[in-house]
Amino acid sequence: MKEIGGYLEFENLGSREYHPGCLKLNLGRCAITWFLSEVGCRRLYLPWFICASVTNAVCDAGIELIRYSMRPDFRPETSELPETLESDAWLFIDNAYGQLTNEELFAFKERYDRVLVDNTHAFFQKPAEGVATLYSVRKFLGVTDGAYLYPDREIAEPQLQDFSHDRFSHILGRYEKDAGTFYKQMLDNAHGYEGAAPARMSRLTENMLGGLDYDRIAKTRMSNYLALDARLAGCNELALSHNLRVPDIGPFVYPMLVKNGPDLRKKLAAQKIFVPTYWSDLITDAPKGSVEQRYAADILALPCDQRYDKEDMEVVAEAVMRELS
Repeated sequence: MKEIGGYLEFENLGSREYHPGCLKLNLGRCAITWFLSEVGCRRLYLPWFICASVTNAVCDAGIELIRYSMRPDFRPETSELPETLESDAWLFIDNAYGQLTNEELFAFKERYDRVLVDNTHAFFQKPAEGVATLYSVRKFLGVTDGAYLYPDREIAEPQLQDFSHDRFSHILGRYEKDAGTFYKQMLDNAHGYEGAAPARMSRLTENMLGGLDYDRIAKTRMSNYLALDARLAGCNELALSHNLRVPDIGPFVYPMLVKNGPDLRKKLAAQKIFVPTYWSDLITDAPKGSVEQRYAADILALPCDQRYDKEDMEVVAEAVMRELS
């Protein structure tokens, strides 16, 4: 029976989601394993340059992994892929830092047919036509969970419903105080996802995603990205040597390849400029001397998101230039 009366709950914020009309799940890794299980995948060609949580989730799902390398420009090393995929195999492409265009992704679809694209780093890049594509929300927006999945065929949605009301303390806390106060809660929240089963996106997360100003968010990210690029491209190895592509819309971060990345991150953190290490496991686990090992250690994922403006980017650029000199 529906409750009537009592205290008021969180308000409905609207229905302006950026990715309507697709499947909405709890986590990116769950969207991956759900899709692959639904389409009968038994073997997955997976890049080395991918989050360990994805690798672990796919292995736990009983899917055989065949790893392949990445070129310095973030494109798949196609020489390590077969001419055609086995009947039970899929190709997984990670659109790292939003460096692959939809034309390139569609070309992989035409060549291999069974392709799943991970746009975790490209939230605002709409799916290439007919290409199965997933998005994980937390790296772009202030929520604790959520994933969007565009399948290339009809599949069911999970029956399990996710709930996220007990995961928001660190998100709400940082809005009113500093990140350090709630850092442990953030880590505890992340650890709580280990072994999570595929489920439908929580109603609370879906509600919050429906109330955001996506146009402002995308424009702010682009403005901040370009401000960093204007100051730092001249000493960014990715820009100088590997044709770093400016994403068409709403960049994730400004990826800057330097020497001694771990040391520089520590120096920036001492100035309260926090630069994450993505794929930290690859520093030890990737093939020695590989592009993946170098990029995991030495790419600075400089923040350019919607919390900041050009003046903040000037502070970041000055700090980086000062440490490099």
